Amino acid sequence: MKKFKLMALALVIGTASLFAANGNDLKEPTKKMRSEIINLLQSQVLNIEAEATVIITFTFSSEGEVVVLNVDSNDSNILNYVRENLNYKKIENPGEQNKLYTMPLKVIAS
Repeated sequence: MKKFKLMALALVIGTASLFAANGNDLKEPTKKMRSEIINLLQSQVLNIEAEATVIITFTFSSEGEVVVLNVDSNDSNILNYVRENLNYKKIENPGEQNKLYTMPLKVIAS
């Protein structure tokens, strides 16, 4: 019985430390940062058939470059478009390094 209690206590402490270590809070980009990112994405025309709203998760490198981590879309055209036009591009007002940012993006059909 003593070993069972000790195992249960170890399991609870281990699980609690996993939840405490997962402190990656997602932040919204500032207005200046958002407008610069939108300008980068408006550089080319994207031909899609239906409107879509995608959520982009990104961070910044030590050089101030945007590093795209995830694009929440099933359309490979949108995914490739965002990665080509945004990934590793420098902006004037980068956010904090190694913090995760999320930004919704509405893609309009042309």
